[in-house]
Amino acid sequence: MESPNIPVIALIGIAAGILSGLLGLGGAIIIIPALVILLGYSQPMAQGTTLLMLTMPVGALAAFQYYKAGDADIKTALILGGAFFISAFISAKFVTQIPQDILRKIFSVMLVAIALKMWFQK
Repeated sequence: MESPNIPVIALIGIAAGILSGLLGLGGAIIIIPALVILLGYSQPMAQGTTLLMLTMPVGALAAFQYYKAGDADIKTALILGGAFFISAFISAKFVTQIPQDILRKIFSVMLVAIALKMWFQK
């Protein structure tokens, strides 16, 4: 594996951090496409790298700001976290069986569907 492009990786992290703090997004919507498009990562490598990054408490300080403002539901977050923990583990076992081009298309369709739903939602 070639040496990582540290400045580009740092800029991706900064952009995702800013957008995460402002809008609550980052991992899947910003980092995965950026790793694929800007750095040529395979879809599975981008997803795995992003999940590895998310295992660190990367959003803890931003989440604390939301909590202090009364805009974070701890019970819901714990339930989501537990469900995410188990289901991500199980689904990650199967993702290696999906060809990269199909995985990228599934990911793209999900992003577009979510964007359209949010855009047209009243």
